[in-house]
Amino acid sequence: MKKHFLNLALWALLPMSLCVTGCSDDDTYPDVDGQTPVAEMNTLHIQSAAGRTFTIEGTLTDADGISTIQLQCADLYLNKTIDLIEIYGKPQTEYDLSYSFTTANDELGESFTINVTITDVGGRSTSQEVLVTMDGDFENPTFTVRPSSDLTVLIAAETGFTLNFSVTDDRALDYVTINIPSIPEFENFQVDAAGQSSIDVSERIVFPSEEATYEMTVTAVDAVGNQTVVTSTINVSEMQNFPKMYLADVATTAELNSDVFGVPMLINHPAEYQYRARYYNKEAGTEIFFLPQKTDFAPICFGIDPNDETKLTYDPETALPIVLDEAGVYYEIDFNVLDLTYSMRTYSVDEATDPINYEYGTNTFWDANAQEYINFYIGWGGSPQDAGNHLFVQDADNPHLFYYPATGERWTQEAGEMNFIITNYHPAGWWDNVEWRCDDSANPEKFGYFSKANNVNPNWEGTNQRWEDGTVVGDNWVKPVVTIGGNYRFEFDAHLGRGKIVPAN
Repeated sequence: MKKHFLNLALWALLPMSLCVTGCSDDDTYPDVDGQTPVAEMNTLHIQSAAGRTFTIEGTLTDADGISTIQLQCADLYLNKTIDLIEIYGKPQTEYDLSYSFTTANDELGESFTINVTITDVGGRSTSQEVLVTMDGDFENPTFTVRPSSDLTVLIAAETGFTLNFSVTDDRALDYVTINIPSIPEFENFQVDAAGQSSIDVSERIVFPSEEATYEMTVTAVDAVGNQTVVTSTINVSEMQNFPKMYLADVATTAELNSDVFGVPMLINHPAEYQYRARYYNKEAGTEIFFLPQKTDFAPICFGIDPNDETKLTYDPETALPIVLDEAGVYYEIDFNVLDLTYSMRTYSVDEATDPINYEYGTNTFWDANAQEYINFYIGWGGSPQDAGNHLFVQDADNPHLFYYPATGERWTQEAGEMNFIITNYHPAGWWDNVEWRCDDSANPEKFGYFSKANNVNPNWEGTNQRWEDGTVVGDNWVKPVVTIGGNYRFEFDAHLGRGKIVPAN
């Protein structure tokens, strides 16, 4: 017997005035066996969630011919009648039901009962109740604090570090595994998390005191088997000439991992083993550290040596913060990771060796139509033309520092990819005379400046952006991924070419 499937897109175009019981008399559709329809539902319990689509499925049979199928649930505002005679021109003796329904994003109900009623041409009917509960688990666990993809552990009397990470799940976790195949104690080492919605893990890992490279896999599994895997390469070595170094002005690993991008902040690497950090200190007493990894203060954290405040230490267990005592000034800090020396000074932007040559809100480019110079404004948006709807607010004390949104306003971002550019804004629609573009769209760490009007393009050739090392970056828009939806604040330092998006109330 041929089976029929309802095309719901086509059905949506059909008239809504449908009959619920048999639409013809017995002379048109005489009884074959006079029995009620038979419904074999695929399941009578569907687990779903707010904003998700679920599908009611089953095989329906009746020798006399099925006339209509009705699905009803007052709490979901569902009242759907499928008239098979109107769709196919005749009743169906067998029909595969597949009806999809999407719950509202703000649905608060916990469970719903949908009545499915099948009626044949003789008016005989069978009903099934399908329970829909809002306890479905469709999301993978999330690492709110995750191990960095590259870690360096320095050889010492006891070579090791404390691995820290945090995992959450929208329903319930089951377990987490740490797998380092070459370290017997951590070959599929398991941490129980059954029934917990979040877990913080802190495990000491000890390595042989010799140069080697290890691959580590951390897997978080939730109660229904959804899983998230992160991997890290761990290098055990003597002190390295780290290709990247970061300034951390936060106190916790949670803060290191809560931003969309920009925390911690990438600093310059002018020479082998030598690093230079420039930082605008808004408040006196700011405490900072330097990290070669982005997501934790371990394995290596450069701070003041408690036994000699003129030197640095790399031990995260003992390092003291470098304290910036002057407010409203730029600091420049040079340090060497090989001999652990450091020096620091304050400076004004005019004294900087690589100043950004622009003035915010002053005559910047020529408007040929108006025959006058036009001020520019730093803006950003989903498209350049939308920048005027997202204007930065200039800091009252530092003309190179900008914020979005204004104090007291909220900027809410849903989880998913962003897409924007930092650019000037002109009411006539001009947008590409002054721009900052990022080094890496997905993981932006620095922004390069370009001005067509003033021909100031120290890092730009044609349409390609170049950094200090000559790397051609390309025409990069900023496209980071928001992991956790919520309210955020965008801070941008045009002098430093650094920006960050951080959680806000």
